[in-house]
Amino acid sequence: MRIRLPRLERRNERHYVAIRTHVTRPELSSKLPPLIGELAAWLDARGEAPTGAPFFRYLFIGEDGHFDIDVGFPVAHAIASDDRVTMSILPAGHYAVTIHTGPYDQLRDATAALKRWAAENGVQWDASDDETRWGARIESYLTDPTTEPDPEKWQTEIAIRTKDA
Repeated sequence: MRIRLPRLERRNERHYVAIRTHVTRPELSSKLPPLIGELAAWLDARGEAPTGAPFFRYLFIGEDGHFDIDVGFPVAHAIASDDRVTMSILPAGHYAVTIHTGPYDQLRDATAALKRWAAENGVQWDASDDETRWGARIESYLTDPTTEPDPEKWQTEIAIRTKDA
């Protein structure tokens, strides 16, 4: 596992479209990736294009291994949503950010490393006290695995909004 030294950065709010889903930990790698393609097709059918990489926004992480997640793409402006796709906003604020290089099955360890760095540096999360509900906890998939087949080269940005946003 390789991660860049974490940093704090200020981000502006960003519009995004998403498909919200409820999954269990074992379903993360099978149920979420197909939603990226579905969402890309939804945008394309409306003549819209994403303004950045696809991402997962973790809204709820239950101790029992259940997740509520937005599978999303950033967009330039608000877009009318429907029953399947919602429009939302990533909030402005300070984020602790790192880049993980390597396979997706190492992202849990990379997130743990970011959380350790935050604890060592007095950074507090925009999250519930038990860290089950998150204001903005995002994994952006910077490398497209269909164009880069080597998982050791995949880059994923992990960004978590801090309490002093």
